Formats: sequence, C-alpha cells, structure tokens
Amino acid sequence: MALQSRGLVLVARQSAVARVVAPIPDAKSRRPVRLLTLTTLFPNSRNPRHGIFVANRLAKMRETGRIDSTILAAVPWLPGVYRDTGRIPSVETVHGMQVRHPRYVHVPGISMRMQPRSLARALLDDLRHNDADREAFDVVDAHYFYPDGVAAARVADALGLPLVITARGSDINLIGAIEFARRRMLAAARRSQALIAVSSALAERMAALGMPADRIHVLRNGVDGGVFSPVPRAEARRRLGIQGEGRWVLGVGNLVAEKGFDLLTRAVARMAEVRLLLVGQGPLRHQLASLAATIAPGRVEFRDNMPQSELRFAYSACDVFGLPSIREGWPNVLLEALACGTPVVASPVGGVPEILKSEAPALIVNERSPEAWAAALAIILRAKPNSEQARRYALRFGWDEVAAAQCALYEQVAGASALAWERR
Repeated sequence: MALQSRGLVLVARQSAVARVVAPIPDAKSRRPVRLLTLTTLFPNSRNPRHGIFVANRLAKMRETGRIDSTILAAVPWLPGVYRDTGRIPSVETVHGMQVRHPRYVHVPGISMRMQPRSLARALLDDLRHNDADREAFDVVDAHYFYPDGVAAARVADALGLPLVITARGSDINLIGAIEFARRRMLAAARRSQALIAVSSALAERMAALGMPADRIHVLRNGVDGGVFSPVPRAEARRRLGIQGEGRWVLGVGNLVAEKGFDLLTRAVARMAEVRLLLVGQGPLRHQLASLAATIAPGRVEFRDNMPQSELRFAYSACDVFGLPSIREGWPNVLLEALACGTPVVASPVGGVPEILKSEAPALIVNERSPEAWAAALAIILRAKPNSEQARRYALRFGWDEVAAAQCALYEQVAGASALAWERR
C-alpha cells in the first residue's frame, strides 16, 4: 500500500546532470584497481558509525575483486583538545579492512582555512613513512569535498595520479556556501577526473556551484539486507530494555541541529501515549534531554551509538522511523529502517525524494512544524503498513548494481591514466 496525504508527499524530480556509469565489458580480465582512499570520514574504534557509509561502499567494492585499497582515514590532533581521537590507534582493522589514521593539526573553530594544507601534509608524511609512491596506486579516491577532496588534490598532484572525489551532502550544501572553501573545492573538482554524487539533488547542486557537470556521476548508497532485517518486535524491545506494548517513534543519527530531533521531540509530545527513542550521540544530547523532560516527561529515551549489527533491533522495536533533517545527502537510515520492516516519515531534503517514491510505505513532510509532523506520524501509525512490503521496497536499493558501476568508473579512470602515461 502506498501512503499519500495531501500536503505531505513530495514527488522527486529527475536530475538533468545525473549519470550512472555502466560496467565495461572486459573489466573481469583486469587486475584490481589499486585505490588510495583518503578521508576524514571513516569508522574507527572510538566512533564505529562515523562515516559508516564510506566504509560500507568500499567494502562492497572490495568484495567484487575488482578493487583493492589502501585506506588513510586521518583524524584531527591538537594537544589537550582531541582527547578522544588521541585514543584511536594509528593502525586498526575496520570491517575487515586495514585502516591507517595519520594525525593532522587542526584548531577547532579557527583553522578551517588551514585544514586542507595540514591534512595533505599529514597524508604525504604517512605515505613517505610507509615507502608508498606513485607505483603503489592507480587512483586517488577522496570522500567528502572539504577539507578531504582539496587535500587529496594536493596528494594526487604530488604522486602524479588521477583523482576521484565523492561528495556526501553537507560538504556541498553547507561548506559550499563559504566563499574561500568553495573556490578551493572548485579547483579540486577541475583537477579531478571524475566526481561522484550520492543523489541527483546533490549532483545538481554541485553543477550549480560550478563543478564540471560532464564529470559528475550519480552513484547512490545501498542497503545490506543481510545486516538490516526484521526482528520480532517483542524480541527487539527486550533486547533494548523497552517495556510495554506502546507505540514508539525512532530517530537515529548524530545529535546535532541539522538532524532536527528537537522537531521530532515536539511532534511526539503532541501525541498521547506515543514515545520516542533517540539513538546517537552529539553536542545536543543534554539540550534534547532537557526539552524532553519539559514537554514529554517520561516519554523520550536515549541510547548511545550502536554498531550496525545492533541497529536492526532499534528499527524493529519501533513502529515508525522519523528523519526531520534540515540537510541530507543520501540518508541510508531510511533504507535501513525500511529493510527492517519499519515505515518512515522524512523531510524533503537532499536525496530523500529519490529514496521515497510514491509506492514507498512512507510520508514526506513539507512543513517544519510539530503539528505537521505529529499528523504525518499519526497517519503512519493508523495505517500500519505491511512490514514485508517495506522490506521489499528497501531491497530494490541493494549494493550490487552500485558497486559494479563504481568499480567500472575507477577502472575507466585508471585505464585512461595508464594510457596517457604510456604515451608520454
């Protein structure tokens, strides 16, 4: 059953610049493309969900046998400031992949202009320390545009390698509005051989900023139906320590202003006998807890970040998932919830309309008010969409097609670079 309600559903429009790369015929006969993956957005032992979508995509590509990778996931460092990142090992295994964590100097709030240079220096120092030069890699693979993509352009220049930069969302939508950062991002985009956007909406924004549209490829994230699968609700609630048979709304994400969890809290406060579970950590934890205690006492519970293997219990325990974000790229939490059989309500931002088509067991809320959100959540709770339908819908967004297309893109970039090098 497709859920629709006047004023609540927004239909996605197709991007004029969206392109997907098709696999090339002889890809299987080639050796794996050796990526040098550079990013500050990657899981680590202190924050296992930080940049989890980058790790998931890379892991799926490596599973094809067409891609190999060296991963440098740099972390900020400043004596007496970054105590938590200071506990991250210099080398560790994340989701079966070896990851190195070089440190780069960053002064919070005042050194944004210096970040790309500081990050590039740390990355190049790491490569020199490990005796890695141009011959070890085929393509520099950067994730997040600033400072990561800008720094990666410096590394690619130093090594004489082609560059692919993947945009994720806030790097384009938020940092792209800062003039000096935008200039550097545009220079890095022109230096790159290919650009990847995780949604058509993001691709359009990249082109609008002045990035070369003919190099932009739309390659969405996927959902792993093996990791995210339904669990009987009673079992899931026991696992989380949730008592009773009441109705629950779920929010998952960093507790920051951009996620809009204050709006979700205010909406739930208007709904009698409905409770809210928020899973995540961040600077607004205390503020959100105070708000909940004031307007919905005893009806909002918090849980810290969970490993992906545990998140399915949170999705399965709740009746509806809410994502009232102000900005998004391609929010995989929507697909994760649906794969666990839980319908969703979301804001019409970023790639959300591309995920939630009219047949999805979902509502998109145009208005950012507690009243509109409470109404949308109530519609879903009354309708009780079929969990199997939700899962079938999510599994349309699997990884196989995306991983194959992305592997093909790297193969094309590496092949063109090798041919150009031979002609010199």
